[in-house]
Amino acid sequence: MRSGLRLIRSLAVISVIFVFLSPRSWSEDATWVELTSLDAWKAPVEGWTTVGSVGLDPKNPKLLVAEPGVGVIYNGPTGRARNLISRESFGDVEIHLEFMIPKGSNSGIKFQAVYEVQIFDSFGAKKLKGSDCGGVYPRSEEKPKYHHIDDGHPPLVNASKAPGEWQTLDLVFLAPRIDADGKKTASARITAKLNGQVVQDNLEATTPTGAAWHDREKATGPILLQADHGPVAFRNVRARSLSKSP
Repeated sequence: MRSGLRLIRSLAVISVIFVFLSPRSWSEDATWVELTSLDAWKAPVEGWTTVGSVGLDPKNPKLLVAEPGVGVIYNGPTGRARNLISRESFGDVEIHLEFMIPKGSNSGIKFQAVYEVQIFDSFGAKKLKGSDCGGVYPRSEEKPKYHHIDDGHPPLVNASKAPGEWQTLDLVFLAPRIDADGKKTASARITAKLNGQVVQDNLEATTPTGAAWHDREKATGPILLQADHGPVAFRNVRARSLSKSP
């Protein structure tokens, strides 16, 4: 009888934790913060350009070419620029963005600049890895040579479009819970949709990703867009803070 009561109490606690962390229990009343303008990102933003449109370079499918205008930001003709770091910091946050990459390119979005959801040319890939598009990037070590120490979290499905097509990412990040003493009481959670398909479903991120997995976790931090691994363009980038529903 006592063991049965203990089981019931344990299940009740697990249910409360799940509801607390689930994206469905969060309100969506906050105003969207527009992040497509380069003014929304910390200086310097070397290598980034505001343009009207982009597409595959007809002479080289591994590059992008741009047309003058506004509404799109891209990391220049070489595909090598400074990572963008938002001026504003976020805790629990919802993000929408649209991106374009050419053949073989690699980018990513990082919550708090340390939890990465991968942007990668994974079109047609069969065996998915955490480094594929929509995956949560593996933990890594810098020395003696940069290498992964786990597999990360592959996307649940391959929803990637072909290089040169606009793609969408819709993300919800629930920040780790940090108490008054600075101790983590609950891990971060990530939900992601790539082109309308769920690729991460309330995933528990027990540490930051990449080599940042050693870093002390925080309740808030900036958004980072990776720009030094290959050509990428973004449009309609926006974020809004989430608050617990009453």
